[in-house]
Amino acid sequence: MALEVKNLVKTYGEKTVVNDISFSMKTPGVYALLGTNGAGKTTTIRMILSMLSKDSGEVLWNGEALDTMKTNVGYLAEERGLYPKYSLMDQLLYFAGLKNISKDEAKKRIKYWSDRLEVNEYVYSKTKNKVKSMNADQLSKGNQQKIQLMIALLSDPEIIILDEPLSGLDPVNADLFKSVIREEIEKEKYIIMSSHQMPTIEEFCSDITIMNRGNAVLQGDLNEIKKQYGRVNMYFKSDEDAEDIISRFDFADVIKNANEYEIKVKDEGQAKDFLGAIVSKGINVVKFELREPTLHEIFVEKVGESNDK
Repeated sequence: MALEVKNLVKTYGEKTVVNDISFSMKTPGVYALLGTNGAGKTTTIRMILSMLSKDSGEVLWNGEALDTMKTNVGYLAEERGLYPKYSLMDQLLYFAGLKNISKDEAKKRIKYWSDRLEVNEYVYSKTKNKVKSMNADQLSKGNQQKIQLMIALLSDPEIIILDEPLSGLDPVNADLFKSVIREEIEKEKYIIMSSHQMPTIEEFCSDITIMNRGNAVLQGDLNEIKKQYGRVNMYFKSDEDAEDIISRFDFADVIKNANEYEIKVKDEGQAKDFLGAIVSKGINVVKFELREPTLHEIFVEKVGESNDK
């Protein structure tokens, strides 16, 4: 199985909001779409789902045009999409029916996910000794998001698209969502995730596309991208004054916070030379770390470069 997105383009008048975006998933896992607000991520997702028409390009599943009426796809939208004045159970059964899940089977799956996502008290709320679901507008934003995740997963989809899945969640519920995502990964699902939360992307995604103003400014395997940058971020902390030694080196960038320094070195050799100079001077080293850049740092650099052009 494979998911291929080829040369997607979307324009509104003279404005191109998605410009020739391509990527592929040849094996199950999580693919990340990153970008600032307005970068074109959600528009790309909606074209993949045929919710928006494409000006050009195609989306293929196993070599054929992706048809969401035939292929089981689950979608968690960034915007809340529940009907506020309708009961949760009615809505869950309705969306399950759209996926051709029988009512009896839907009720079993709803019970499973209500337990798993800890929303039993809302889906099976008791009123005057009767069990009755709450309406969607009686729930917090986070709990509404749990219901929408249930809707996305009720059909046990082959392809799962998550647009900002952790947005607005407290740390406890964010961890709950992450545990569910891990379970879906273990089931070998194909997952596309859009998120502003870089640590979450680093936790789950091996391949990424960074978008800015509708264009892909960086794509590929995240580990390989980091290796290309090299270990050029150095952290140094000492209880003693090291300013004299630091000033001898032509570092690319130096940020001082109290007695701790964040230093951008030219290469690993420069970092080793600096450490050697510190040790030979007899300065006590509290902390020394040399690492690859984080995804956050890469994102800021690439989006900044794109905006400067």
